[in-house]
Amino acid sequence: MSEQKEVKNQEIKEYGQMELADNRQQHKLHLLSIIGEVEGHECLSANTKTTKYEHVLPKLAQVEDDREIDGLLVLLNTVGGDVESGLAIAEMIASLSKPVVSLVLGGSHSIGVPLAVAADYSFIVPTGTMVIHPVRMSGTVIGAPQTYDYFQQMQDRITGFIASHSQTNRERMEELMLNTGMLTKDLGTILVGHQAVEEGIINEVGGISDAVQRLHFMINESSI
Repeated sequence: MSEQKEVKNQEIKEYGQMELADNRQQHKLHLLSIIGEVEGHECLSANTKTTKYEHVLPKLAQVEDDREIDGLLVLLNTVGGDVESGLAIAEMIASLSKPVVSLVLGGSHSIGVPLAVAADYSFIVPTGTMVIHPVRMSGTVIGAPQTYDYFQQMQDRITGFIASHSQTNRERMEELMLNTGMLTKDLGTILVGHQAVEEGIINEVGGISDAVQRLHFMINESSI
């Protein structure tokens, strides 16, 4: 028993993940938290809170293959991060055959938007925020047509994914991305709580009890 507890504590400490077992509902849920910055192919500073895609992808594959796990709950409080890795995680979440519910807490910015909408149903707390902005790259960028084409292709992938997994559309997403009147040092839009729902990006404003209850309901519906 103590060994199982130690393993569970290690899962939380190292990966921000754990199993939730509800004896009343007879459902076993897997909890995945996506926090800080989504780390890509390069390691970030040791002082930076990160979610590593090499940890998340295998775990999602395990969730899909584990007959005992009935659903996935995704908690998000992320500033965004690596686009390729974020989209890879989002595609994995979206392709799971088991019910998935996401909950945006402090924020789900940048590539966190596709991660939030990848779930079958999404919630955001009233004070939660989502920052939508164009694709950016750090470092020196060569001002060649190919560079701009690559940026546009990557941006199209993001807006296309969001549009296909939510109630908004590409055109509206691009308008929000290129908004010049809100962010002082950048293009983009900040959506708070109900605004994300009004834009059709998130399904509903709610908290952890709403998210868990919805997930149990979806599991029951899928088993009928």
